[in-house]
Amino acid sequence: MKEVIERLVNVFGPTGREDEVARLIETEISPYVDEVRRDAVGNLIAFKKGSGGGKVMLAAHMDEIGVVVSHIDEHGFCRVKPVGYVLTATLVGSRVRFENGAVGVFWAEDPDGRLWESPTTLPDWDKWFLDVGATSRDDSPVKVGDFAAFYPVFHDLGNRLIAQSFDDRVGCAVLIEVAKRVHNPANDVYFVFTIQEEIGLKGAVVSAYDVSPDVGIAVDVTLTGDVPKAYPMAVSLGKGTAIKVADSGMIAHVGVRDALVRVAEEKGIPYQMEVLAGGSTDAAAIQLSRGGVPTGAVSVPSRYVHTKAEMIDIRDVEASVELLEEFLIRPLEI
Repeated sequence: MKEVIERLVNVFGPTGREDEVARLIETEISPYVDEVRRDAVGNLIAFKKGSGGGKVMLAAHMDEIGVVVSHIDEHGFCRVKPVGYVLTATLVGSRVRFENGAVGVFWAEDPDGRLWESPTTLPDWDKWFLDVGATSRDDSPVKVGDFAAFYPVFHDLGNRLIAQSFDDRVGCAVLIEVAKRVHNPANDVYFVFTIQEEIGLKGAVVSAYDVSPDVGIAVDVTLTGDVPKAYPMAVSLGKGTAIKVADSGMIAHVGVRDALVRVAEEKGIPYQMEVLAGGSTDAAAIQLSRGGVPTGAVSVPSRYVHTKAEMIDIRDVEASVELLEEFLIRPLEI
């Protein structure tokens, strides 16, 4: 899976510009499903026929946080707006990449030198600018309305991996691998790769209404509590997949949650119970679709989420794949 994960994190795909990610995923998953299509807003939906009459929807979002150019001044410096929840603490000297290959570096207005003296005292968004190497508005390689994502990086440390967009390209990789391994699912399976999760779960709203599943499961990353003086959370790298209990946007359906726990315990798959204080996933939108959908979530633990150096453990990824594979070959019992 490492090779697929690396390809996914290196693809350009900030929120609202997911096409390259969708094309790569379609190439990877097509040999293992019966049908692949794009819907009107850009979600990628891969269908695999099952032996039963139910429908299970697995969802992972393709987009990553980024920025969009809102103004370019006469010296070629760009003002930008965040697309998704971008931490200003990550901006000083960080690089972004545009769809046309142009690269920019972040800095902020700093008349008092406070970025050097007190880097934890960070300016508001309207003080930040992006230097794309231009000397004027006319020779800028980008224009107003262009989107950028943080510059891609991937490091393989053995069991631990580092990249800027495991949120949620690793979820996409999990769905691709599950599609490869599940040969006879007990019910029809819809592998849905959603758009614009980072700005309000937009793709999940549309695709859940379209698919109308009997059960939904979102696959995303979650935070950990295993670094020095971290906010207390009972999730750690390397200790297995995380089965969601609740987050700030949803409470997992108890039947779906317990079914996932049963599978993990019966098959000896390492797992952790996830209660996330802040943030949510596509599951929050899926559960409210149409007349309501029993919905849960499986999460890959990740340190440093929404930074340029998120960290995951490949063993947790594997545990997530094994859990979903086994879940899909069983009848729905929720």
